[in-house]
Amino acid sequence: MILDAKDPFLTPPSGIEPGHPFIQIKGLEKSYRSQDGGSIRALGPITLDIRKNEFLTIVGPSGCGKSTLLKLLAGLISRSSGSIHIAGQEIFGPQLDIGVVFQAPVLLPWRTAIENVMLPAHVNKLDPRKSKARGLELLSMVGLGDFHAKYPNELSGGMQQRVAIARALMHDPSTLLMDEPFGALDAMTRESMNVEIRRLWANAGKTVIFVTHSIPEAVFLGTRVLVLSSRPGKIAEIVDVELDEDRSLDIVASDVFGTYTRRIRRHFNSNGAIE
Repeated sequence: MILDAKDPFLTPPSGIEPGHPFIQIKGLEKSYRSQDGGSIRALGPITLDIRKNEFLTIVGPSGCGKSTLLKLLAGLISRSSGSIHIAGQEIFGPQLDIGVVFQAPVLLPWRTAIENVMLPAHVNKLDPRKSKARGLELLSMVGLGDFHAKYPNELSGGMQQRVAIARALMHDPSTLLMDEPFGALDAMTRESMNVEIRRLWANAGKTVIFVTHSIPEAVFLGTRVLVLSSRPGKIAEIVDVELDEDRSLDIVASDVFGTYTRRIRRHFNSNGAIE
């Protein structure tokens, strides 16, 4: 999707009053029209406050509306009812202050890594020299400084996803929405990417909302875990994760980590649905 920087919906949020949540979701619902002319409610109602610079992970059974919620927050689809405010500004469409990373990297195969990262700057007609310097800095941040001239087919799946993350950060958004970005990676690469995204979050000072099917991944990454019910997705529980901020993979074997995963897993039956 190509965004026009002159679109009135693409203005960055104007700020937020002290003490107020960074993202406010109130009575949010999304319904779709079925082929027989009826209506299917996919999500909600959901009311939720998200703090600035927190890492919120979202889990729930397939079809519960996790991705729908992310698309609503990104302004990519319209809501059926309710409201979304980010930094005090109600969201009605795509925002420059939001970066999105999907499960597939969606890199342009004819562009190098740095050219892919610079795509948002090119679309929004930003200064090429400053944008390239920013892009190279971001590639170094995600560990790909030496691969800036490589094409996507010369990069592994994990490396391609790192390029996609760098691209999402190109315009320095305050909020990063991630929809199962590591779902297609092998287990070892996924673990290393989990450590990497925690490091990037800590260094970049972003608000991250991360959808995953993996309960351990949700606990490892999140400051809070939002558990959604079966369709229509509603809040089943919000779990505060009180683990060390500087997390290594060793924490996965700890008793306290197991306590969190068991607490969340109790919401699901053998078919993966909320009881």
